[in-house]
Amino acid sequence: MSRFVLRRLLGMVAVLLVLSVAVYAAFYLVPADPAQLACGPRCSPAQVAQVRDQLGLDAPVWAQYGHFVQGIFAGRDFGAGSASVHCDAPCLGISYKTGEQVTTMLWDRLPVTASLAFGAMVLWLLLGVASGLLSVLRRGRLTERALTALTLAGNATPVFVIGLLLLLLFCAYLQWLPFPSYVGLTQDPQQWFWGLLLPWVSLALIESAKYARLTRSSMLETLAEDHIRTFRAYGVAERRLVTRHALRGALTPVIALSALDLGTMFGSAVLTESLFGLPGLGKLLVSSVAIVDLPVVVGLVLVTGFCVVLANAVADLLYATADRRVVLS
Repeated sequence: MSRFVLRRLLGMVAVLLVLSVAVYAAFYLVPADPAQLACGPRCSPAQVAQVRDQLGLDAPVWAQYGHFVQGIFAGRDFGAGSASVHCDAPCLGISYKTGEQVTTMLWDRLPVTASLAFGAMVLWLLLGVASGLLSVLRRGRLTERALTALTLAGNATPVFVIGLLLLLLFCAYLQWLPFPSYVGLTQDPQQWFWGLLLPWVSLALIESAKYARLTRSSMLETLAEDHIRTFRAYGVAERRLVTRHALRGALTPVIALSALDLGTMFGSAVLTESLFGLPGLGKLLVSSVAIVDLPVVVGLVLVTGFCVVLANAVADLLYATADRRVVLS
């Protein structure tokens, strides 16, 4: 186990380094002048040159990337003399538009997106796995056909349509819930829950559809394996075969997909956060792209990549727990 964790950590570092090179090249080697973007359209050439010197953009590209990586692990200084600004590790740069450290901006918005992602994941796993399990138990009957139709409809419906309908129904028409607004979990747990309930349900209704189909297909495939047929020949009840044996074997692809969805949720929940007015990472990404705030965009891409790699590493550990046939290597 320790060797497996060490290999995964080394692989994670390698993947993030490759990702950082790709992201840095994509955003910092664009035709537009980053110094001009940071200074603004009305700056004089002298002011642009001063900003270029302060941000270290006058150095060679390889040196700029080295300073970028150094900032992540050890921090870095922007500028020189009395005008220098220190950025503590992990430093992802300074926003062109606000002058804030990118790490601070991301850290302030991370709890919002984390609350949204983890809460929605719990709901979509419960709904998806339960629906897939019920489809297998009731296969060939009306219940299976109804659940199949619902999952197809869920896959075809955009999240903003579901979210808008929920807002109109529960907030405007029935007035059972207040309009969503984020309150920190430590500040008021009850308000935190009610403020995120509709965003959770909106994401869960969409995502659970593919988990229901995946669970159903994986369980049917597992039920066709030799050891299941052996259990059936010995007279083991069908319900016990489905819930005790087939479900455990079918959870491996569900874990893999949920890890990928959870990681990407940290940078892709743009529509949900914008619709419900949640100040998370997705909404920050939209605003940063709109104003070409390159350091913030780069930081968001790296954080999303880190979340995806970390979630997949945790998923590998969960494989062995869900299915004893899986051996960590």
